[in-house]
Amino acid sequence: MMPADTAPAADACCRCAEASGTCCTLSPGQEEFCFPLSARERADMEAAGAGPEMFFSQANTPAFVDNLCRLFPGEGALLRALFPAGGFHDRLAVALTGECLLLGPEGCRLPREARPYYCRLFPFWMRGGRQMYFEFKECQALRESRGGAGLLKRLGMTETGVFDLYHRLREAWGLTERR
Repeated sequence: MMPADTAPAADACCRCAEASGTCCTLSPGQEEFCFPLSARERADMEAAGAGPEMFFSQANTPAFVDNLCRLFPGEGALLRALFPAGGFHDRLAVALTGECLLLGPEGCRLPREARPYYCRLFPFWMRGGRQMYFEFKECQALRESRGGAGLLKRLGMTETGVFDLYHRLREAWGLTERR
């Protein structure tokens, strides 16, 4: 099986993109909660053809930072230093209807290796050193699989790949490793 960051676009993700309601769509008004992009991620995206219109400079709102603190429990002080009040971060640009501007009829227009880490990692996450996945009712792959192992297989990912992507995301976002 291929590592998580080199897996081909999953069949279920393509079907989901055709039907809409994908993980690449935010509810209008929720844009501030879109994950931040590191300089490294933006450079990779630009090298793969993403133009400046694909990015948005977002204020570091208290709600945004609080959401990050829920994703990274116990790291609030570091997150507040990385995303200070009054500052800004890059995020993906979305249409007025909430779809990522990179979303096409067959999924993301970027090659997998140029996508942001969060996009490549979703719906998986790490908590307390353990792999988990977000329950996302619109996820075609989740509906078609039976739990985490089936979801990994359906998305062409591995536990090792999830672990690696998560730690690469932390490094790119400036989160030091917790010991």
